[in-house]
Amino acid sequence: MHASNSTTTMPQAQSTDGGTWTLEKARALHDAPFNNLLFLAQTVHRQNFDPNKVQLSRLLSIKTGGCPEDCGYCSQSAHHETGLKASKLMEVRRVIAEATKARDAGATRYCMGAAWRNPKPRDMEAVVAMIEGVKALGMETCMTLGMLDLEQAARLKQAGLDYYNHNIDTSERYYSEIISTRSFADRLDTLEQVRQSGIKVCCGGIVGMGEEQVDRIDMLVTLANLPEHPESVPINMLIPIAGTPLAEAKPIEPIEFVRVIALARIMMPKSHVRLSAGRTAMTDEMQALCFFAGANSIFVGDTLLTADNPGEDKDTLLFRRLGIEPMELDTQ
Repeated sequence: MHASNSTTTMPQAQSTDGGTWTLEKARALHDAPFNNLLFLAQTVHRQNFDPNKVQLSRLLSIKTGGCPEDCGYCSQSAHHETGLKASKLMEVRRVIAEATKARDAGATRYCMGAAWRNPKPRDMEAVVAMIEGVKALGMETCMTLGMLDLEQAARLKQAGLDYYNHNIDTSERYYSEIISTRSFADRLDTLEQVRQSGIKVCCGGIVGMGEEQVDRIDMLVTLANLPEHPESVPINMLIPIAGTPLAEAKPIEPIEFVRVIALARIMMPKSHVRLSAGRTAMTDEMQALCFFAGANSIFVGDTLLTADNPGEDKDTLLFRRLGIEPMELDTQ
């Protein structure tokens, strides 16, 4: 038997110290033989993380529906007839009660999302109280409230906010096909305000929205070329929702999704790469491949904002089968 020498075609990870990623270099990695890509991704992952620890986050919608943005994937947009009723901002004490349950179930980060274009001055006091209350439980805090100005970001930082989520969603080229009410540059501006205020950045995107392969790669190039890599990179697989423009979108193939995860891990080696929306549509084997490719964070619980998510029993069973343990706070 002759063992072929595959090392000659092994992709090489680029140094991320001050270097910039080009679309060509990222595409070369993405298109490498699948086994080589996963081997490199797992190698990079092991250099930066315990390969058998996954960070658990819980997500709560603190204000649902009625959003003035027209994001084509979203059930909460006022532009789409999805049957979702708009709600008022949740009471602070109820948020703290939900966060307490999440902490007791093993979550170390609590993420709170409001369907806003941007927070109004009248809402900031309640938002600050939520951050302070969740922090007092010993959890990391994350919020996604739409666009922020520097003053708002500074106030959230002062309250103790650890992470702010603001996804770029897709490539700059494809962005206008999905959203018309705010620009790609608006997204980057908010990320800059968050970074300047000293809050950690949670920023990723959604795949399976009808974009081309090059758009998925280019989205990661944008993230990897930010002045600092996002500390958390959620990769969402579109959940098609009736009543939205993307209700009939063709799903991304599992192997292609795993390639995106592996590429994110290689290009942003110290970031937490999160399997976010879409896990209900993934087999255990697909999720296992994603963990091998460098995903090391998930959302737990039964719902993600307004969409279904695997229940905790299912996740616990999968973790047990794979020998994965929940990551404790500050173990990265």
